[in-house]
Amino acid sequence: MTLAVEISAFVAEVKKEIEFEDLAGKRIAIDAYNTIYQFLSIIRQPDGSPLTDAKGRVTSHLSGLLYRTTNLIGYRISPVFVFDGIPPELKRRTLEARAARRREAAAGWERARAEGALAEARTHAVASTKIDREIVESSKQLLEYMGVPYIQAPSEGEAQAAQMVRDGLVYASASQDYDSFLFGADVVIRNFTLTGKRRMARSNAMADVKLDRILLKELLSSLSISLSQLIWIGILIGTDFDSGIDRVGPKTALKIVREAGSLAEVEELVKSRYGKSFDVDVEEVERIFTQPDTLKMEGSELDSMVRRAAPKKSALVRFMCDEHGFMEERISRYADRLVEAREGKGQRGMEGWL
Repeated sequence: MTLAVEISAFVAEVKKEIEFEDLAGKRIAIDAYNTIYQFLSIIRQPDGSPLTDAKGRVTSHLSGLLYRTTNLIGYRISPVFVFDGIPPELKRRTLEARAARRREAAAGWERARAEGALAEARTHAVASTKIDREIVESSKQLLEYMGVPYIQAPSEGEAQAAQMVRDGLVYASASQDYDSFLFGADVVIRNFTLTGKRRMARSNAMADVKLDRILLKELLSSLSISLSQLIWIGILIGTDFDSGIDRVGPKTALKIVREAGSLAEVEELVKSRYGKSFDVDVEEVERIFTQPDTLKMEGSELDSMVRRAAPKKSALVRFMCDEHGFMEERISRYADRLVEAREGKGQRGMEGWL
């Protein structure tokens, strides 16, 4: 089981459903890769095919970024996207496993489409979702034209966003990735770009997706543990950087870390009680979470970045319509909304940007 599935049982006890209006005037760091992946997964044709332009380039992410982000700004929320950099070496195995699963899913997608099994095809298509360099670069270009600032993290985007929350540069980190807690994000917003009716995984059933806020201090308090112990739980269950211990779930992991006074003691308990050992240097995994490679920024530096970012309507329309085939009338309407927000007209004032 993945960390996300396992630790969700703990988070369910402390998450609080909120409205977008509750975030008005707040600056939010958005996990860019996580968000783009969601758009690529969700915005698809009935057979699972992504939206593409006349040249066959995928545009699902562009559609999601423009429409959803503009709507967020309409609530006077100030978004700052954070992109992943070079992953830690320990993540290589995870990335290779994901690539293998995507290749297998892509083959299943083609087979299901050929058989006319559209529901199955869509499921395989979603599982085959990947983010390549072209998707990343086009996303950054679109954000620049929209006047939405973004930051290139040196390594993990979740770590950078968490650092920004801890430093008081932003109110919260918006991500579906539970690693955000292990990196120490004090406030995490889930379903930030996914609210509304959504098709459930591996099913045609639809479900309401609500906006949730989780406070790290409340999560730790509910479990009566420290952040270090939460990281140990993640390591026991398995993260992007280690495989965890087989058949050790959240309840068992919680019991182990409550008994242990250090990560070394966690290792000893696992070895003596279960006869098992970790497959990597767990102290190195712990350092990834406690001493991540991140940019240190001053508040004035981020303020300046936000002030310099301004919507460029003509460039935005050319990029979306001339280059990628979107309807000019609709794109112009959204571009006007961005300009109005920047100029402080109507309800979308500068407070949401600065």
